[in-house]
Amino acid sequence: MAKSATKAAVRKPLKSSKPAAKGVKLGPLPVWNLNDLYPGIDSPELKRDLEKADADCVAFESDFKGRLADLAAAPAAPGLLDAVKRYETVGDLLGRIGSFSGLLHAGNSTDAAITKFYGDMSERITQAYSHLLFFDLELNRIDDAVLDKAMEGPLGHYRPWIEDVRKEKPYQLEDRIEQLFHEKSLTGYSAWNRQYDDTIAALRFRIGGKDISIEPALSLMQDADGKKRKEAAQALAKTFKANLRPFTLITNTLAKDKEISDRWRGFKDVADARHLSNRVEPEVVEALVSAVRAAYPKLSHRYYALKAKWFGKKSLAYWDRNAPLPKVEQRTIPWDTARSTVLDAYGKFSPKMAEIADGFFTKQWIDAGVREGKQPGAFAHPTVPSAHPYVLLNYQGKPRDVMTLAHELGHGVHQVLAAPNGPLMAPTPLTLAETASVFGEMLTFRKLLAGTTDKKQRKAMLAAKVEDMINTVVRQIAFYSFERKVHLERRNGELTSDKLCELWMSVQSESLGPAIELKEGYETFWTYIPHFIHSPFYVYAYAFGDCLVNSLYAVYEKSNEGFAERYLAMLAAGGTKHHSELLKPFGLDATDPKFWDGGLSVIAGLIEELETLG
Repeated sequence: MAKSATKAAVRKPLKSSKPAAKGVKLGPLPVWNLNDLYPGIDSPELKRDLEKADADCVAFESDFKGRLADLAAAPAAPGLLDAVKRYETVGDLLGRIGSFSGLLHAGNSTDAAITKFYGDMSERITQAYSHLLFFDLELNRIDDAVLDKAMEGPLGHYRPWIEDVRKEKPYQLEDRIEQLFHEKSLTGYSAWNRQYDDTIAALRFRIGGKDISIEPALSLMQDADGKKRKEAAQALAKTFKANLRPFTLITNTLAKDKEISDRWRGFKDVADARHLSNRVEPEVVEALVSAVRAAYPKLSHRYYALKAKWFGKKSLAYWDRNAPLPKVEQRTIPWDTARSTVLDAYGKFSPKMAEIADGFFTKQWIDAGVREGKQPGAFAHPTVPSAHPYVLLNYQGKPRDVMTLAHELGHGVHQVLAAPNGPLMAPTPLTLAETASVFGEMLTFRKLLAGTTDKKQRKAMLAAKVEDMINTVVRQIAFYSFERKVHLERRNGELTSDKLCELWMSVQSESLGPAIELKEGYETFWTYIPHFIHSPFYVYAYAFGDCLVNSLYAVYEKSNEGFAERYLAMLAAGGTKHHSELLKPFGLDATDPKFWDGGLSVIAGLIEELETLG
């Protein structure tokens, strides 16, 4: 392992994962090098930046608090421009520190030294940021006409960010209440988020006579051996059930915390705060949700009935939902093959896109292996524009893992392209943040499919893609429906474990259809979905992104001349443009209900092709 922050922080150096099963050869799996952030938790560079961040935040408050209105009224507003630039700079510094501690913790959340460091850094950052809290609030108290006049000068560069901040104006509270909300977050929702992560990381599942962590246990639900899938499902259900009490408490507490915040701020609907942060109109989301739910019968219900037929059954147990097709050779894909597959697909579309993605491999920006204490799942963390993104995977050589690599590298490319907009305008609303990731998957899938002539393999690939799309669209909208029910019910009082399980089963039954048997134990599977805890109502962004990409790809197939350039320009815009403005060059409009039907019809078309293959 390269000398990195992880080595300085962990008593035992991190090692790449062992093979997922005996005889499986994945090749060496990379561990990320965090040196580009900091050399270690005790490094002089980190100590220096902590001291600088503290001092800069105090100085910022001293120099600008109570003065923004006067600075905005001055000709060309040079003082306000200086304030915004300093705010951006110190935000980048705090983001670098937070990213470093967060990535260390994601790499090993069970190590005591890392856990303490993560907690300490969270406290330091929260305290430092308390001196900056006034800025957005005071900026929103400036008269609209005065601020508009000020933005006619160089301050206009920051117009997209300032206009986004102004959208929060109706929901901001008096300064001291905002200060209290901010400081109490450490012992409020942030603490419960951390408790959830620690609980999940510590869970063990008894499978095959061994106690394993959640990621390999979930992976066994896709094993070719039906007995292993069933054993894994039952082991997951048993452990989830044994831990229902803490998961129920965490869910109730966070839902109540959100309800209090929403009530004080004046949000009417449980998801309004998410829609605002996503910069998407509630009616657009409702149109998406309605379109997907109406499509359940022609998508998930239809596909799972077809899959049950392939297995010679009328219905499938829930642990067979993502099972590989029978009588199809199961491939284990080495890491180097996965890398070349994704980069080749990216390169065929755009050499620039492939070049950016390749940097994640050559510069050690990826942590790919499975190991004890590592966060399950996958993500691409943008860190800060002065550094670069990092990607976390739990790679086990399955075809879906290759798609996950393509997905997260799509995020990474997007984040690299958007970084020049700076810390304030690089971040992309979640609804558009999934565009590049899902498009990266689509490019990789289409390349693999085009090179497959074997009928059985083609059928297996199409089935896997349909399942991924159903998981991205149908399943995520079902998740959104579940969250809505939970948060609405919570307004009437605390929910029991049984009630949460009941709500979960209601949306799962509706979305999956009669061909999937939701056997005993499945009612507990809501417990392991981290989005419910970390990012309430995030999940509809996946469906938004998938349908959007389906429509985008249709445009690409009809006329690809100049498409790659327009596409990369869209990604490079970061958070500077509304979704309507970004989609206009492609002739797409998310406010048109037919837009969603068009995206969903792509999934239906793939299912039709599968039906012709028998």
